[in-house]
Amino acid sequence: MWADAVFEGGGVKGIGLVGALSVAESKGYKWKNIAGTSAGSIIAALLAAGYTGKELYEILMEQDFLQFLPPSWYDYIPVVGPALRLWIKKGLYPGTALEKWVADLLKAKGIQTFKDLPDDVKLRIIASDISRSQLLVLPEDLKLYGYDPGSFSVAKAVCMSCSIPFFFEPVKLLHLPTRKTSYVVDGGVLSNFPVWLFDQDNPRWPTFGFALCSEGDNQIHQIDGPLSMFRSLLYTMLDARDNRFVQQHEEIRTIQVPIAGVKMTDFSLSKEKKEQLFMSGVKAAELFFNHWSFEQYLSARGKSKQITYKMRPSDQIGG
Repeated sequence: MWADAVFEGGGVKGIGLVGALSVAESKGYKWKNIAGTSAGSIIAALLAAGYTGKELYEILMEQDFLQFLPPSWYDYIPVVGPALRLWIKKGLYPGTALEKWVADLLKAKGIQTFKDLPDDVKLRIIASDISRSQLLVLPEDLKLYGYDPGSFSVAKAVCMSCSIPFFFEPVKLLHLPTRKTSYVVDGGVLSNFPVWLFDQDNPRWPTFGFALCSEGDNQIHQIDGPLSMFRSLLYTMLDARDNRFVQQHEEIRTIQVPIAGVKMTDFSLSKEKKEQLFMSGVKAAELFFNHWSFEQYLSARGKSKQITYKMRPSDQIGG
């Protein structure tokens, strides 16, 4: 059974999405078009490369996320070190460790650039060009910058999508036609949950959105001054901007994984907490599929079912 999959951003909380993914795969779903923002782009890229939900669970459970935050000489400057790095580099940490980790995992499946991906899978990664105030859908939007989309590094695109503003350094992308540099940051700045990306009239298969949802009081941020206000603004923008939209318009195709007490930048997450997040995704997906049918999906979205749900691998039209 074919389906499209769209994964929301959420930093380290993304392991909850893997829990939901594993249930969807156990139901027999195979993925045709896959997209993701930020942490969701990691899941999407690895899924497109051939990893399964079970393999992603094992990888994320064993990975020490703190390895993505390597210390630099700025950290040894008392008091002003981090602020100095932020001023000069525009981010507290480089994204190189994260990019290398993704690149190594992709290389294990024989993937480096977008043209290396299987022909029957379409991968789309969301990023934000804050120099040009543009949403980027990678790799296709790379044409606008003078690049061959197929020859672009998948890991580099993922790094762009994961560059949480001020936390990770923005990725510099040269706009070849003008020779001017663009700063590219986390896709969640403009679209943290691009569930609309593969929409078609009269879809042949469904699009499933894998999203994180907040739980009431756990999302109350204490604001004591300009710094805490800025931090709360950033978390609200990246964490909660699509919640109401999903609740009102996209429930029929969105598996909402409840997350409590975890911020996207909690890189010191314990194995026990990872397991809790994963199981939260499992339970949310089991509940979702207990009450879901393709007929209800089509009805809720105002579509008509024109052809059979099970399709040939060569078909390219999405849901």
